[in-house]
Amino acid sequence: MAAYDCIVIGGGHAGASAALAASESGCTRVLIVEKAPESWAGGNGYFTAGAHRTVHNGLTDLLPLVQNVSPEQVDKIDIDPYTAEQFTHDIMRLGDARSDRVLVETLVRESRDAVGWLAKEVGVPFVLAFHRQAYEVNGRQKFWGGVALTTEDGGKGLIKADFEALGRKGIEVWFESPALRISTASDGEVNGVVVRKDGQEIHLSTVAVVLAAGGYESNPKLRAQHLGPAWENAYVRGTPYNTGDGFTMAQEIGAKLVGDWQGCHSTCWDANAPPNTGDRERSNQFTKSGYPLGIMVNAKGKRFVDEGEDFRNYTYAKFGRQILLQPGGYAFQLWSADMSKLLRKEEYGDDTVEKITAHTIEELADKLVEKGLEDRDSFLQTIREYNTAVHHHREEHPDTICDPAIKDGLSTQSSKTSLSLPKSNWALPIDKSPFLAVKVACGITFTFGGLAIDPDTAGVISEQTGKPIKGLFCTGEMVGNLFYGNYPGGSGLTAGTVFGRKAGREAAKLAGKGKC
Repeated sequence: MAAYDCIVIGGGHAGASAALAASESGCTRVLIVEKAPESWAGGNGYFTAGAHRTVHNGLTDLLPLVQNVSPEQVDKIDIDPYTAEQFTHDIMRLGDARSDRVLVETLVRESRDAVGWLAKEVGVPFVLAFHRQAYEVNGRQKFWGGVALTTEDGGKGLIKADFEALGRKGIEVWFESPALRISTASDGEVNGVVVRKDGQEIHLSTVAVVLAAGGYESNPKLRAQHLGPAWENAYVRGTPYNTGDGFTMAQEIGAKLVGDWQGCHSTCWDANAPPNTGDRERSNQFTKSGYPLGIMVNAKGKRFVDEGEDFRNYTYAKFGRQILLQPGGYAFQLWSADMSKLLRKEEYGDDTVEKITAHTIEELADKLVEKGLEDRDSFLQTIREYNTAVHHHREEHPDTICDPAIKDGLSTQSSKTSLSLPKSNWALPIDKSPFLAVKVACGITFTFGGLAIDPDTAGVISEQTGKPIKGLFCTGEMVGNLFYGNYPGGSGLTAGTVFGRKAGREAAKLAGKGKC
């Protein structure tokens, strides 16, 4: 029987972080077992923009981590510090204070050290997210929404760096080798993993197993069971291999399930994207996050969310759900010419999305009918009422200037007109041609329900004893009690590293090789 110091189940960013931390802490034999083929390496991390949310003290604190800022640029960049209090508050407010506060505070407290480790030890090519998290205002790059760090070439660049680091450390990765079950001794301690490799079941010996197998978002049956029947029709944004296997294995040895099993990270997704799997080439390009600059209407021609409620990275994870719940499970995003020019080319380029353009709103309505708009008259009325409300607000607030880098207060609410569903910020009239619309659906990224863990060790908690199961750890999207209903963008990748490092270090201690 082959023996390893630590076996990680799942080869995404969180699993790689755990394996690298175990190796760094003294484990000499570390193995990652991955269900997917090598052509699908990286799990959901591959399909992200590579954003990492972290506590920081502003631009000077981040400059040592990034590779895309010249000395000439430094004086033209505005990045406000992002404090531990702000980070904690963002997770707690978006989750309606349901998240485990100790777990959240652990993530927040260790976030800066985690991204520093990724940059220095793993070699992740961090850059400032100019094209994703900043707008040019009066010649200055103004960052917004609490996130400034992303990776060169997005998730592709992140996973490339992870696997290059795994190679340097000599860490084995077995692709097309799904873990089937976790074995335990008579006292309940973990002692191995059964893996199917080359068609054979192999029992591998180990004292430490790290679960990093992702959620159940790629499993239509489990989506319908936990999230509701409509979720069978959600588009899978990332890997098709996250089907909930890790939870089954964990439950079989008594692990405790916790968290928001009715919640998930979803997003506005290109309605023409593949429905059941992400696209390895376009990856994150199918995201359609420009709605704060315009409005969204459903098939009946009605708005259904406050597009300017908050910055995009605080709303997209819940607005995807709202799109799914609309008639037909789709919607249309639309913009006036003055705002469409601010859309990110990565998401809205001519070769990326099907653009529906027109020189009049009436012409746009006719074209949208061909794409699924069911009530042309209602659509036109929505635009008229919205424009009227915007103009009345501007009459009362003539000095308010549109600034997409702050919550500028330009809204649809005034003493003359207040829409029942407001647009609270960045409300400009839809009145300048050419008009642009795109059709969007709901893309599901990962699910929020997961396993209970000890925040200090990432050890998985037993349902029966309430104590950690010796030898079993968890990180990444399998961690429960962290996010509820919504989440601040960029938190997931950081969390995977924070708790992955803890799991790897604890694995080394169990193997008798821990350096700390």
